[in-house]
This record gives sequence, structure tokens and C-alpha cells, in this order.
Amino acid sequence: MRIYKFFIILFLFGQLSFAQHVFDGFIDNDRWHNDVYLSIIEDYRTIDGINDEQIITKVSADSSGYFRFEGDQLESQQKIYKLHVDNCNSYNQSSNHFDGHCEDSRAILFIAKNKDTISFPLSFEAQMFCDIESNNPKTSAFIRIDSIKEQMKLSYAEFRSKANRKLNNKKWFKTLQQFGEQLDEPLAELYIFAFLSDRGNPFHDYYLEDLKDNSYYDKLLKRLEDNYPNSNYSNQYKSEITSDRFIITKTTEKSSFNWIYLVLGLLLVSIALNIWLVWKSKQKQHRQYSEAKEQLTKQEQNVLELLLQNKSNKAIAESLFVSVSTVKTHVNNVYKKLNVNSRDELKSLFNS
Repeated sequence: MRIYKFFIILFLFGQLSFAQHVFDGFIDNDRWHNDVYLSIIEDYRTIDGINDEQIITKVSADSSGYFRFEGDQLESQQKIYKLHVDNCNSYNQSSNHFDGHCEDSRAILFIAKNKDTISFPLSFEAQMFCDIESNNPKTSAFIRIDSIKEQMKLSYAEFRSKANRKLNNKKWFKTLQQFGEQLDEPLAELYIFAFLSDRGNPFHDYYLEDLKDNSYYDKLLKRLEDNYPNSNYSNQYKSEITSDRFIITKTTEKSSFNWIYLVLGLLLVSIALNIWLVWKSKQKQHRQYSEAKEQLTKQEQNVLELLLQNKSNKAIAESLFVSVSTVKTHVNNVYKKLNVNSRDELKSLFNS
């Protein structure tokens, strides 16, 4: 029985030990601060820059530049990780360190899980051509993609013209997309997707056009959901292509609509409405005038007509051959019957 317990303990200990990850390598102590940071990238749109919310831990390199990360806190499912070094002071607020704006920095992106052992033998300066040693064949997928992107930059630099850029956009868009499929790792394809679909990238317009009828994007979603079900990567990607397709649909609907007919139609409706409103206003004014006059005596109607002509009480008295006090009585009666308090209100009633 004791022997069985011994083997069980030995087996469990071996399993725990096997679950350890080890990431090590060298940095140039003369070039960089000796702190090396390990981050996990849950949002593939935040691969660039430095974000303290993504940092898992940090270690300090020794005098030879050697650093080593090890432990068992990583997840069993593959994730995107990043090692980075920089020369920004995290305690100096003006430097914007950990705010994504440390210009003097270098990073290596890689894919890993909790049992991986990875060595980065050529520091951070030649990462495109660095021969990473890893027990995980997917680890160096991002570095291989970056090497393709370096070749792409050289082809654009050969001849700078609009025609050359247009041809290269189409060629390299498909080249990167197909290269991602060949890597057989959806996370690597996400890295390419994030680059090609970025709104600040010259490929973005081509991406929107390609999204209309290329089944590649739905197949990538299927690969993500099969390999990384309910992960942030899958959910984020699904939301993005759904949103972009909605934008494409709305843009197509707008471009197919003839706005000239709409503008002309609105103009005609506006003219007809204005004519109708003027006619209705005159009808209302005439009706109000008639109804108001019916409440007044003949002499009060005469006073009203003269009031609307801006005649003074004295002038009204002379016109009607009555005294000024009689005119004042008629004016007060007119005000009372028409529910107004001044000549201005009276004129407003009949001239609105």
C-alpha cells in the first residue's frame, strides 16, 4: 500500500512539475533596462503598445543579460503572450510609461500555454530572424508572419507609385491571408486579420471589399470557435466582422440611392406646404376678423377700423364727429369684447 501511495505522490508531483512553463533568453544590458515584462494579450487589437493591465509579471536580467520566467500560472489553452523591454521610467509620470507610448521599447509576440519551454537566444534586436527554441511548434508563428511583413515592406519600396501600391495591396493581402491559413493556427490568423483590417492601414478598403463575398472570414470564425470556444478572441472577432458587414450593407444601400430625386421631392413638398400655410393663415385671419366684428356694434366696428389704421383717439373723434371721451368708451368696449389690453395686441390679433 505504501508503495502505491509513493507512486501516486510521485505521479502527481511529476504532473505538477510538468505543468511548469519556462521562458528564458538574453537582453543587451548596455542597451536596455534590466527589467523584462511578460504580458498576456486578450484583445488582439492591443498587441502594439505597452499596457500595464496586460502584464502578468516581470523579472530582472542578471549581469550577463540572462532572464528567466517560470511558474504554473499560465492557462492550459494557448494564448497570445508578449515579452518586452524598454528604457522608460515607470515612476516618471511625464514619460507615459504603461500608457502605450514608450517609444524606446522592443517586444516579441508568441503563442504559448502552461507547459511550454521557450528560449529566445538572440535577444530582442533581431527578432524577425531569431531561431526560437520551443517544445510548442506554434510558438514562432507571429515571428514568421513578421518576416513576411518585412518582405512586403521591401516590395513596396522598390518603386513608389499609385499603380505599384495598388498591385502590391492586392498581392500581399492575399499572400498574408493564405500564409495564415497554412500555419494552421487561428491565433496567428487573428494577428494577420488585425493588421489587414486596421482602419489606419492602406489594406482596410481592400479588406471591406473582400469581406463582401469571401467565405474565408466565416471559415476563420469556425476555426476559432472550434479551437477556442467562448474565448475573448472568438467573441471579439465575431463582433468585428458582424459590425463591418453591417457598415458595408449600409454603405451599399446609400450608394445605390439617388439623392437628387429625394432633394427635388422634398423641395416640391416644401413649396406646396408653404403655399398651403399662407392660404390657411389668410383664411384664419379673415375668419377671425369676421367673427370679431360680429361682436361689436356698428360704431365700435368703425372705431376698430380706425384703430387698425393707427389713428389716435382725437383723430377717431374727428372722423366720427363724437367726443374724445366717447371714443375712449368705444375703445374700452372693443378691448373688452375682443379680450385684448392694448392697440398692439389688437393689431397682432388681426395681422397675425
